[in-house]
Amino acid sequence: MPKPDLIVVGGGLAGSEAAWQAAQRGLRVRLYEMRPKKMTPAHTTGQLAELVCSNSLGTTLIDRAGGLLKEELRRMGSLLIPLAEESAVPAGSALAVDRHVFAQKVTEALEQHPNVEIVRQEVTEIPEGLTIIASGPLTSDALSQAIAQLTGQEHLYFFDAIAPIVVADSINMDICFRGARYGHSATEEGDYINCPMNREQYEAFVDALVNAERIALHDFERDALQQGVRAGKSKFFEGCLPIEVMAARGKDALRFGPLRPTGLIDPRTGQEPYAVVQLRQDNLAGTLYNMVGFQTNLKFPEQRRVFRMIPGLERAEFARYGQMHRNTFIYSPGLLEPTLQFRTRPDLLFAGQITGVEGYVGNIATGLLAGWNAARLARGLPPLVLPRETMLGALVHYITHASEHDFQPMKANLGLLPPLPQRIRDKRARGRAYAARALEALDAFLARVRAEEQGA
Repeated sequence: MPKPDLIVVGGGLAGSEAAWQAAQRGLRVRLYEMRPKKMTPAHTTGQLAELVCSNSLGTTLIDRAGGLLKEELRRMGSLLIPLAEESAVPAGSALAVDRHVFAQKVTEALEQHPNVEIVRQEVTEIPEGLTIIASGPLTSDALSQAIAQLTGQEHLYFFDAIAPIVVADSINMDICFRGARYGHSATEEGDYINCPMNREQYEAFVDALVNAERIALHDFERDALQQGVRAGKSKFFEGCLPIEVMAARGKDALRFGPLRPTGLIDPRTGQEPYAVVQLRQDNLAGTLYNMVGFQTNLKFPEQRRVFRMIPGLERAEFARYGQMHRNTFIYSPGLLEPTLQFRTRPDLLFAGQITGVEGYVGNIATGLLAGWNAARLARGLPPLVLPRETMLGALVHYITHASEHDFQPMKANLGLLPPLPQRIRDKRARGRAYAARALEALDAFLARVRAEEQGA
């Protein structure tokens, strides 16, 4: 390929979507991904858009923030959302994928695009010219140093954790049962495998979990954590909190969190269990199941010992153990415009988790916006700022306007949207009103933008 019009650094969710959006608009894109030549502590393959935490992209319900954001992305021409739907596994009202099928589809789409060149090489300096940095939460040390030099301030760190995956054949279905809360399921038998606990089993499990040995942090992670603590900016992200950290908050913390039994009836007893561990299908073949909410930093032998205390998992085989890893993000409110441009260098954009956006769909969304804006900049058009009434517009507004004291990684949520003109008490009705307003604003915005671009 001749000299590229755009360089994208990072082949994760944000980088893959950004490269596609720019390429679809005629730009020659060079996409750098260091894997598999150089791996991260969390990835296992060299595929683009590899999911390393949960395999769920969250709710599909349009009256929820995650469902609304997915619908916005569909209307904006996302590549990854339709590919995720093509790779879906049963998960009730959530969009969960076979992670290997999904990554393969994304990789093939970009490899086959005539305007995309994929280079398997680590980027250690910030490139010159039109560039998108989408290097993700595990940005390499060399690039992290380059970004720190550019920003003129320390990075912020928090620690993310991934959940174990269990081999389906090792689950004891004489004890476990299939079902979804309140019967909300895409399949007749239920999308989740549920492991019921009585009070004695639950309390013994919590005691073992709290007292189990944890994996020692790597030197670079420990140094980052200590540095962040001194700055008052290092913390676990609440949405991906290690199970043992939650358990240490109180005896009932898990029972009112990921182990809540509400809406589940054990068919053997006809009653709601004291607590329930849920397993969600992780691949299309149905041979692997993800332990929902069980992100952890326990040592691997301890995971095997403690998690086998869960009824139905006495002989569980683990296809992957959980682990914790460093997650890096910049102080976007002081550095980025709502267009995702770097304030002192307009031809440099950031996208994905490194901006402080959390959640798979949020990463895809910021990648879409950055790629579209890069294409507009290349054509001499003003970059887009989405309406705040939209979920993506509200999310980007948050990460570029939050105060330093309040800024932390943020997932899409309805609380980021401007208030409705009238108060609606019913939660679902309120969600529908937010969604209707958001999509009306987005459709009007897109009509204006596409008319402008066609005339340019």
